[in-house]
Amino acid sequence: MTYIVVDACIRCKYMDCVEVCPVDCFYEGENMLVIHPEECIDCGVCEPECPVEAIKPDTEDDPDGKWLKLNSDYSKTWPNITRMKEPPADREQFAQETGKLEKYFSTNPGAGD
Repeated sequence: MTYIVVDACIRCKYMDCVEVCPVDCFYEGENMLVIHPEECIDCGVCEPECPVEAIKPDTEDDPDGKWLKLNSDYSKTWPNITRMKEPPADREQFAQETGKLEKYFSTNPGAGD
């Protein structure tokens, strides 16, 4: 098992999870983070740190496994992030929104560390 980041992160991009990860398996996109599933050690310390509950065990993925695939694919091309940064200023207006993948997801990488 591994942990995955799901659409609740999109446009919220809180980074509390990055600070607690003992293996630095988070990668930064323009408007969300992902977890590299092969680097994640399944410790679970990141999950309770996310204020919007965007981190889930892969056993809670959609039936088609789309979030595991998205995390796997983008963790190979986006830069690694190991330090918490300021989340987007408008994050609260997107915190409760659903269906953000189709509306807002960006394939562009973030800045990383």
